[in-house]
Amino acid sequence: MAEAARKFSVAETPLHREAPNNIEAEQALLGAILVNNDAFYRVSDFLKAQHFYEPLHRRIFEVASELIRMGKIATPITLKTFVPADEKVGEITVAHYLVRLAAEAVTVINAVDYGRAIYDLATRRALITVGEDMVNIAYDAPVDMSPREQIEDAERRLFELAETGRYDGGFESFNDAVRTAVDMANAAYMRDGHLSGIASGFRSLDKRMGGLQPSDLIIIAGRPGMGKTSFATNMAFHIANAYEPAPQADGTFKAASGGVVGFFSLEMSSEQLATRIISEQTEIPSSKIRRGEITEMDFEKLVACSQTMQKLPLFIDATGGISIAQLAARARRLKRQRGLDVIVIDYVQLMQGSSSKSSQNRVQEITEITTGLKALAKELSVPIIALSQLSRQVESRDDKRPQLSDLRESGSIEQDADVVLFVYREEYYLKNKEPKPGTDEYIKWEGEMNDARGKSEIIVAKQRHGPTGTVPLGFQGEFTRFFDLAEDYQLPERFE
Repeated sequence: MAEAARKFSVAETPLHREAPNNIEAEQALLGAILVNNDAFYRVSDFLKAQHFYEPLHRRIFEVASELIRMGKIATPITLKTFVPADEKVGEITVAHYLVRLAAEAVTVINAVDYGRAIYDLATRRALITVGEDMVNIAYDAPVDMSPREQIEDAERRLFELAETGRYDGGFESFNDAVRTAVDMANAAYMRDGHLSGIASGFRSLDKRMGGLQPSDLIIIAGRPGMGKTSFATNMAFHIANAYEPAPQADGTFKAASGGVVGFFSLEMSSEQLATRIISEQTEIPSSKIRRGEITEMDFEKLVACSQTMQKLPLFIDATGGISIAQLAARARRLKRQRGLDVIVIDYVQLMQGSSSKSSQNRVQEITEITTGLKALAKELSVPIIALSQLSRQVESRDDKRPQLSDLRESGSIEQDADVVLFVYREEYYLKNKEPKPGTDEYIKWEGEMNDARGKSEIIVAKQRHGPTGTVPLGFQGEFTRFFDLAEDYQLPERFE
């Protein structure tokens, strides 16, 4: 009996299953667009030509969308010139098929429902492709591909599918690229401060960089004690604190200003990082917070600050020695679950490469990491701020200002980065050169120290889409806080 049942079930299982599709929904939507072009605008923000199952429908939608965007009318008559009108669809020509689509059209009201059904079926077909590839690779895996690599590849493809509805990448028409560039310029014009990217919280730096640009790898480098981590935490707090979500057409949220920040702290624990940010905001030295040397008023300030900070979209991952593959997987997960607008990594030299070959050569490993970070920035379309150490050769020069050649394992970091910022504080070096009091050298040193006290320089050493140069900022060491210096036009009027 069991054998017979088994034979029956095998016989009933079809050898070939057709991919999920709904030709009728495609016909109904195209008909609605041909009758009333307003139907196109109801689906254009999420539906693309490649989401249609039938190749002819793809072509019709593509031509119709081009005509409508150009301000022309899309009807069976105007489309006829741009499609193979004399080809047969069953027993009728394509020209007659267009007329029939318009004649049997649904109302504009139903357009979104049909468009969403087409989109969902296209996503299911893409999921089937990913699943089939996973099965086939698992059965016949290449010798040099570990299961972990396959999992990471599958996760990447699934993330891309979840984010954009397509997983294959491929070519994008220049027309689409131009439209994206114009949209970005319009967004910059409309936004406060006229920034095309996310505001860093430092007005003078944003003026030079136009904000933090999506897909950029931004390297912040400096010698120990310069305040790299402080600068990065200041920036992360400003961005998270300014976050304002704006609802999108598909029900998701996008940052109108500020953003959701993912902070990978490989050096400090999450508690240490939080203490730094609290110190910066409350103006209570972090050393006093750690030792408990605070007054009742200070404690009230801490409580009030912590309540505000709990609402911030700032997420910290304090895993030490994280690999580029793990970091990418966690960043994708955060973007999928909570949203993600900026990634901060403290710092690059504490990360690990994924492959065993790269770990034998540190330069190769750093190359893999920086290349991976740049690819991740493009994939997630977010700026990645990565901190980096500088080599000791800075200390051997009279002028301690860093140069691009001072980056440790500099080749790949300098090459892959879109922006390189150096944090430099003259005060730090002058402190260590204090001469004997009462001497001429001491008087000269005191004058230089007074000039340098509380000041820092952010040196923009490389920038793909803007000028290089130096941005002066103030620095309060006891609160680990950087701030904009007042510009001349903001100072009180002076009389000689």
